[in-house]
Amino acid sequence: MASAGALRHRMAFDRREDVDDGYGNVQADFVEQFVVWAGVEARFGGEMVTAARLAGQQPLTITVRRNAQTARITTEWRARDVRSGEVYNIRSIADPSDRGAFLELLCQAGIAT
Repeated sequence: MASAGALRHRMAFDRREDVDDGYGNVQADFVEQFVVWAGVEARFGGEMVTAARLAGQQPLTITVRRNAQTARITTEWRARDVRSGEVYNIRSIADPSDRGAFLELLCQAGIAT
């Protein structure tokens, strides 16, 4: 279970939107929606996870407080570490305690978005 002290990372959450390129064209790009404090925990174990690490993929769990902003996150969004700039694809979203206080996002780095 997460606690306020465990949320030590600043994570930005980006959603893909149509953006004007300045020449009258529209293209899809990720746009930052908000930045929150989060807990980040690397995931190890299991053959698939181990094989993913060998292929240059890093699975991890990002824990955030559930609120009006974070409740909007879907698997079509991406998470980004504000400090390092590392981008994570969101694979699944779960409420670990069924109490609605926190959300756990299973994410992967090192793969195409």
